[in-house]
Amino acid sequence: MIKEINVFLNINMNERRLSIVVFSLFFSWLLAFPFEGQVLYALAQRNKIDPHMMIFGSITAHFAGLILSGFLIKTRLAAKRLILFSIAYCIIGCSVFFFAPSILWNIILISDSFLAGTCVAAWGFYLKSGTPSNKRIKTIADGLIYSNILMILLNMTAINLSPYTGLGLSILILGGALFFTVRLPVNEQSVSPTQPEKIEKHINTNKHLTFLCIFIVIITINSGLMYQVVNPAFSHHEWLVSWYWAVPYIIALYIMKNLPRKTNRTYILYVAITMIGFAFIAFMTFDRSVASYLLVDTLMLGACGIFDLFWWSILGEMLDFDKNPAKILGLGLSANVFGVLLGGFIGDTISKVDTGNHNLSVIALVVVFIILIIFPPLHKQLSMLFKNHEFLTALFEVSPTVQNEDIFSFTFIGQLTEREREITMLLLKGRTYKIIAGELSLSENTVKTHIKNIYSKFNIKSRMELVNLMMEKERSLSR
Repeated sequence: MIKEINVFLNINMNERRLSIVVFSLFFSWLLAFPFEGQVLYALAQRNKIDPHMMIFGSITAHFAGLILSGFLIKTRLAAKRLILFSIAYCIIGCSVFFFAPSILWNIILISDSFLAGTCVAAWGFYLKSGTPSNKRIKTIADGLIYSNILMILLNMTAINLSPYTGLGLSILILGGALFFTVRLPVNEQSVSPTQPEKIEKHINTNKHLTFLCIFIVIITINSGLMYQVVNPAFSHHEWLVSWYWAVPYIIALYIMKNLPRKTNRTYILYVAITMIGFAFIAFMTFDRSVASYLLVDTLMLGACGIFDLFWWSILGEMLDFDKNPAKILGLGLSANVFGVLLGGFIGDTISKVDTGNHNLSVIALVVVFIILIIFPPLHKQLSMLFKNHEFLTALFEVSPTVQNEDIFSFTFIGQLTEREREITMLLLKGRTYKIIAGELSLSENTVKTHIKNIYSKFNIKSRMELVNLMMEKERSLSR
């Protein structure tokens, strides 16, 4: 039996690694080519054509692919077949760009981008099956880090060597993605500790997903502004921009991925909001020197890395609440693309009438203000759904207006022992098992045993239900 379990774990560990490799390779091509990629820009510049309408069509098609992915993909087998077909089509399609520009460029770019959207969403099946929900934040971070490193390589090749060399290397990377996709399993076995079929009966994620998508759209408007206004303003530092652009993003992802579990990531999210605000103020105030670029890009992309890992990881855990992970991931990522489109439209409009970019910074700061307003209720909604998420654990607690005396009186409802009352009070204040063990000088196993008894006495199964009971008591007393 133990041997069978070890074999099972090894299979899924391989699946996790394979899924990261496939995602990293394919996503790096997506970032470097059809999605405002420097390879595409370099090809357009070499052939003296304006790429903006092509790129707008490409991003719109990618948005459509993400939206429709849930309707096109229903099983993991279908997901693998679609990924294989999409990558193969993109390899063939990219070869068209070795020839002179024609209407075929637009057709291939739009079809490639549409299939890329469905392909990325389909990867949700392997994110769900290959990685337990509490580990998906690391899988996502790894995928984003490696894909951005490869994107930098492709960008530098296209800008500093030749657009066609960059294009050839991107096709080679797609070939690698195809090679590893063939090795992805198609069986429906999952390592996820939850059972979506049971959860779906009790939890409707539509409200949470809608709220999250609104937040994603608002936060990524700044990305669209950056693509259309900030990056072009520093384009004369071509060599530096070709490689440094995504470095702060990668560093932020790496730091967030490796923070100790007890770190309060909520405060870091607020720091990221502040970083975005300062980035646009610096862009409005300073010149277009190397030092200014390093400051603006570091602040902006560092904040983007923090926020991207936040909403990506939330989507990763949401996969357990639906039978079709492609639908959840597709809708979430489509919100990101829509935010980029919206920000790009605003930035393009402003750049035509405001050469000083003052209006741009004002709009960016308004966006930051809106984020600050929407962020607390978003956290409240999500924390009720994900009690163990690394970004949300610190906020998973009762209202700060509730006094210790109220919490203590609440513990008598379950006829708890003195030790159980102490642990319950700490649970309701958002403490993790590890922190509770440290504060009470107990082992984590002892704490888990006490918590199991507490849940049994309240006839509940999770901290979420415990918080709900406390909140109900609070509401009844306030009437």
